[in-house]
Amino acid sequence: MEYFKKEIEVAGKKFIVESGKLAKQANGSCTVRIGGTEILAAVVAGKEPKEGIDFMPLTVDYREKMYAAGKIPGGFFKREAKPRDNEILVSRLIDRSIRPLFPEYWRNDTLIAVWALAYDGQNDTEMAALLGVSVALWISNLPFTTPIAGVRIGLVDGNFIVNPTKDEQKISDLDLIVSGTKDALTMVEAGANELSESKMLEALNLAKQNVAAICAIEQEFPSKEKIVVPAPDYNAEMKAEIEAEAAPKAEHGVTIKDKEERENFWDCFKKEIQAKLAQKYPDQEAAIDDILEGIYYEKARELVLSKKIRTDGRTVEEIRQITCEIDVLPRVHGSALFTRGQTQALATVTLGAPADMQTMDEMGGEYKERFLLHYNFPGFATGEARGDRGTSRREIGHGNLARRALRYVLPKEEDFGYTIRIVSDILESNGSSSMASVCGGSLALFDAGVPVKSAVAGIAMGLIQEGGNYVILSDIMGMEDHLGDMDFKVAGTRNGITALQMDIKTTGLTTEILAQALDQARRGRFFILDQMDLVLAAPKARLSEFAPRMEVFMIPVKKIGELIGPGGKNIKKIQEENEVKIDIDETGKVFISGLNAKGVEDALEEVKVFMAEPEVNKIYKAKIVKLMNFGAFAEILPGKEGLIHISQISDKRVAKVEDVLKEGDEVMVKLLKIDEQGRLDLSMKAAQKKS
Repeated sequence: MEYFKKEIEVAGKKFIVESGKLAKQANGSCTVRIGGTEILAAVVAGKEPKEGIDFMPLTVDYREKMYAAGKIPGGFFKREAKPRDNEILVSRLIDRSIRPLFPEYWRNDTLIAVWALAYDGQNDTEMAALLGVSVALWISNLPFTTPIAGVRIGLVDGNFIVNPTKDEQKISDLDLIVSGTKDALTMVEAGANELSESKMLEALNLAKQNVAAICAIEQEFPSKEKIVVPAPDYNAEMKAEIEAEAAPKAEHGVTIKDKEERENFWDCFKKEIQAKLAQKYPDQEAAIDDILEGIYYEKARELVLSKKIRTDGRTVEEIRQITCEIDVLPRVHGSALFTRGQTQALATVTLGAPADMQTMDEMGGEYKERFLLHYNFPGFATGEARGDRGTSRREIGHGNLARRALRYVLPKEEDFGYTIRIVSDILESNGSSSMASVCGGSLALFDAGVPVKSAVAGIAMGLIQEGGNYVILSDIMGMEDHLGDMDFKVAGTRNGITALQMDIKTTGLTTEILAQALDQARRGRFFILDQMDLVLAAPKARLSEFAPRMEVFMIPVKKIGELIGPGGKNIKKIQEENEVKIDIDETGKVFISGLNAKGVEDALEEVKVFMAEPEVNKIYKAKIVKLMNFGAFAEILPGKEGLIHISQISDKRVAKVEDVLKEGDEVMVKLLKIDEQGRLDLSMKAAQKKS
């Protein structure tokens, strides 16, 4: 592997790319450094193609070494274990960026490993990883001949920032990640604070310019001779025979509206052809299947491009029938069932206390996450006999997209202290289940009474393009996703976009097509929002009777320890007596939650009493805690005791304190004074005169 070290400058920041030093037995490898952040990317491919598969066997593993940030991993074993969600999401970013650029018939096992070796807390590993993977592939012998790059775009105070730091990302109204080649985009991920379509398009164009500049420099790097991947050489006579019989069948099959009926028709026809040609063309089952699928694919695309007719009979902008229901499950805090065509999502909302927040042990530091969204896709949703064997990478990716779409409309934590968990269970799927999760999740939040800013809806767009002829499709179903050139998901409110995800298979995606797709998606989103509003147009005024009640109270930071008490004595007592849960954050904010509203109110009053300061000349109901020869000590507030001198017990002479008082007695006292040492002088005699 030839050694080289190059610098690439992007928006004033330098990426240092070095190869030929580490991981030299891989097909290709390099390190990329930006500031104090550095990644290693290595690519390896099997020497022979895998038999009997019709896809590219690509595995991308992005892993964050905790030593990169000077941390020891948490947990019992103190070592990196299974990938965290963020690592899976970055792996998916890389996969979706590069997969379309490999030859269609590349069937060799391909592994891409990316390690975060150093992290400075400010510069992204993601952008370095995208660049590193591209360079490692470009300099290798793998059939990857078009370099890619990625940039992140932020928006702070109305100004775009290219590759913002972590601090800038925290205050940004946009988190846009774009990858692409010198000529076209290949992948887009975005979360936005209700950004307009025009502003999003402006950000995409800025990203495209920076990506193109990086890719042009990459092409100057040395590269090995590439493996040639030939297209299958089918028997010409067999192909012609199949095409003659299959073309009219495919033309009919792609117009069958019902998914199951359509798939059964085509599966039966393929079996007939296989049986008919088995003797004449032995050992050609895979080739026959490939030819048949190619014919079906072309006929479906042709139907849309030439006649503007879709498989299920809809027009290009028509959205499938939508039905919405709320309050579909008893006892849950909020629930909604969103059905669009043959895609159905059951969304539920659960509200919890601050203690229910998820602790995120990330390379960049530990933090608490108050908003969780979990997406589940069981086998029965598509009629598959597949059991649940854990959360897939796809489920994590789809859940993250839906979460990003909804997080911008949530109330601020100081206004609504609950931990919020949404679960989207997909019960049926024929395309765009992540967008159904957005719609269902929004309705479930409304049903739960969470005071969100506005409703959010999502729609999946598609593109079919041949040369200058193209058609943009609204609300694509599964088949259209497979045969199309773009999968473009947009979620947002009536005010703007909150999330965007795009995967592109074509190089002809112009700014004009992108602008048209965004505008068409906006119209579709508004239509879906109208349907949702018919069921519930605003959050319910009250929380579910089954949701915990919560009160929030601020106390001075210096009094946190006093409220907690020695060994947690005070706070445990309040919790047990009132059947509540109390959480205190580092700012002094006290969250009191429980299922019983009265218990929460009583606990709040006790906390207020705990935090109260003694006031001179005020009369208190006190409890005698200790008798002495010279008087008695009494507690007027939790943890606040004072002395009732024997002379202050009564107007009459008291010979012995125990003649009048005993421990546990409750008496009325007046606070006479607080001396310089904070000691309290109390008087029963003065309190009696006052009364």
